[in-house]
Amino acid sequence: MTQIETPKVVKKKLFSPIWLLPLIALALGAWLGIKSIRESGVEVRIHFPSATGIDVGKTLVRYQGLTVGKVVDISIDDQLQGVYVDLLMDYRSTPFLKDETKFWLVTPKASITGVEGLDALFSGNYIAIQPGEGDYRNEFTAEDQAPPVAPGSDGLMIELTSASLGSLDVGSQVFYRQIPVGKIVSYRLVNDDSILFNAYIEKKYAHLVKQNSRFWNVSGLALDASLSGIKVKTESLSAILAGGVSFSSEGTSQQAEANQTFAIFEDEEHALGGISFSLTANDADSLSTGADIVYRGISIGQITQTHLTESGVRFDANIATQYAELLGTDSQFWLEGADLSLSGIKHASRLVTGNVVAFLPGSGEHQTSYPLLTEAPKHSQAPLTLSLSAEENPGISAGAEVRFKQLPIGQVESVEFKPDFSGLAYRIKIWPEFAKLIHRGSYFVAESALAIDASLDGVSVNTRDLTTLTKGAISLIQGRSKKAANPSRSLPLFANIKQAEGYLAKQNRLKIVLTSPDGAGLAAHSPIYYKKMQIGQVQGVDWRAGSQDFAIELGIDKPFASLVKPNTIFWRNGALSVDASLNGVKVDVAPLEGALKGSVSLGLLEQDDIGNQSHLYGSETLARAKATPISIVFDASTRLSSHAPIRYQGHQIGEVEKVRLSQDLHSVSVDAYLYGDYATPFLADDAQYFIVDADISLSGITAAETLITGPYVSVLPGTSNNSVHDFMGSVESPALLAQDALTFTLVDDNLGSVKIGTPIIFRGIKIGEVKQVQLSASGTQVEMTAQIVKGYSHLVNRSSQFWDLSGIKVDVGLFSGAQIETGSLETIIAGGIGVATQSPTTENNRIGQHHVFSLQSSLDPDWLKWAPNQQSLN
Repeated sequence: MTQIETPKVVKKKLFSPIWLLPLIALALGAWLGIKSIRESGVEVRIHFPSATGIDVGKTLVRYQGLTVGKVVDISIDDQLQGVYVDLLMDYRSTPFLKDETKFWLVTPKASITGVEGLDALFSGNYIAIQPGEGDYRNEFTAEDQAPPVAPGSDGLMIELTSASLGSLDVGSQVFYRQIPVGKIVSYRLVNDDSILFNAYIEKKYAHLVKQNSRFWNVSGLALDASLSGIKVKTESLSAILAGGVSFSSEGTSQQAEANQTFAIFEDEEHALGGISFSLTANDADSLSTGADIVYRGISIGQITQTHLTESGVRFDANIATQYAELLGTDSQFWLEGADLSLSGIKHASRLVTGNVVAFLPGSGEHQTSYPLLTEAPKHSQAPLTLSLSAEENPGISAGAEVRFKQLPIGQVESVEFKPDFSGLAYRIKIWPEFAKLIHRGSYFVAESALAIDASLDGVSVNTRDLTTLTKGAISLIQGRSKKAANPSRSLPLFANIKQAEGYLAKQNRLKIVLTSPDGAGLAAHSPIYYKKMQIGQVQGVDWRAGSQDFAIELGIDKPFASLVKPNTIFWRNGALSVDASLNGVKVDVAPLEGALKGSVSLGLLEQDDIGNQSHLYGSETLARAKATPISIVFDASTRLSSHAPIRYQGHQIGEVEKVRLSQDLHSVSVDAYLYGDYATPFLADDAQYFIVDADISLSGITAAETLITGPYVSVLPGTSNNSVHDFMGSVESPALLAQDALTFTLVDDNLGSVKIGTPIIFRGIKIGEVKQVQLSASGTQVEMTAQIVKGYSHLVNRSSQFWDLSGIKVDVGLFSGAQIETGSLETIIAGGIGVATQSPTTENNRIGQHHVFSLQSSLDPDWLKWAPNQQSLN
């Protein structure tokens, strides 16, 4: 019978996963819609005077080269006065759309001042934007031209005023010492009587503009034509074409503030000014406005204006700033014209140009008014006579002019040898009015008609007049002292200014004398550096025969004298230093001048360290290690080279600087250094220096590393309290006898294969070795000093027997056959000494430090049967 299964009731699910798909699609669509609306852009309307150069869909909006929008529509405004340009801006530009935001059209423009909008020439016109401050807005009026300063500029904006525009224009450059440092960005008319210029100074030059800066126009050409010739003056070619403004500042003045206003003067003379004063006379028949004020043929000022007074005539005069120091309380002025005589006409040009005002300098403070004399005053004072001295004649002869700032102030009277012929003596006369210019520290420099100064910095050419070429000339250089010179003392005359500066610098430098085993590649004028900045010069290098070394005189400039302290050190520089390691290669190149001439560096140790200020180290490493120089004399057969290390028990404590053969050819002298932290025990007079070199024998190789690195110097410290710096070295290592070991002597008729280092073996174990070998006083035996290490000293006593283990011993008998006796392979090759002890060690049979044993030539078989129970007595 078929069974019918009971039906199962399944509840229908309330939510099917298939419904997730439309929900996801709905959310995605909503997100895309919101994103599309958000990124659709921002609509902005700008009013332009015209749509010229603007195209729908093509003209872009750019900010600092980045496209931030484009033109989507152009329409005419209601008043027909311009057009509306609709922009679609990037949605991210919303924060920049503020009340003070500016828009303008950028098109390529070419003018005398330069080319603007060059990028628009290739990509087409575009609309530029400059973000501003304020509330949000989306309607703007376009600017007629670009703002004066580009966005992101952070230089200095200043205002300049002038009565007229002249040749200046937007883009005209602003110069400082003929270097363009800024430009004029805009100008406008102010109060109908002056022009206000906005000038932008670049950030790196903004500090040059001071509170008292003076500006003047340098546009075009300045011509000065007279009978003496034509002078043409201009700032630069760009200033000729586009105009320009130049300025001058005093370094001590405070920096100018933003938007500070300055006046533009007509020219440099008016800007920089001078000394203004007045001259009084009875009439003006022989003098007119514009007449020159002349001093010894040089025009130093002029008459600027003429005024009629109750007592006569007053002339306003001005002397240029560079000659202001010549004007004093007792200065004198007089009329001077052409001089007609039977010998000819003097100053013939004045027949055309008119009279001039001649000038005689004075001392003290200048006055505001001076009388104008009708004839030259008579000098009541005698000229100042001085003596000059020089090592050789720099081309000066009698009659040569003595000048101050290229103005004649005297004359050379005579040139002759000094009484001892050690140099030349010059007799000069300084005119009375200039006697006050000669100070106690003054000196004189010979001028050259043609001076060429060629160096790594460039080539400078200076020329003088024909008089300088034929007779020479001398220039006065005033000293810092204001005290009057002593006429009885001779003043120096230098061949050129460089020689004078070197002499004065040498006098004003801190003098330091260092010692060096060689000249260190230095010479006079070699530079001295501190952190690669020159702080002085080497003033001399002298050989001292007595001490067999060099004295190197250094001169440290006074501003850096404070660097010389107890912890100061000096070392010589190499032209090229290469430090190669697994970490890489470091190359240090000296400054070019130092590489060519040799140089010295100054360094400072830690504050508490004391440096050696009397020695010039060979390198910075030695200097900073506070190395102590020493000298070691070795036999002439010594193989040693520079830079070999000095070691104690494997640790480097110094290095060899120089090795030189003595004049007798019997020894070598080694100049070396001990590092300061280790020097004291190795400067004792009983310290021992010896050569460590590779030794190859059947027993092996000692000091194998020297096969590659070369021999080095090893040292044993001394115990003496007396310190020395000169030592006698040894080619062989000294015997190192341990203080706590058992020492005794072995004697034999011959040395055989025994040598220093031969082991002493007890039951196959090394318990000591031979330390020294030597002949006895009688010469009949060989004495071998042996030592047993402390831990095995109880194994040897008066009952001990010693025999030679070296080699192979063969005993051949006719009936007994052959007996072969050998030790270990090591003793066969390197040799050795066996020892056996018959009785235990007691206080009665202990040996002293100088006990003597005979070294047996062969082993007695009974010795090998000895086996006492030894106990250490310590």
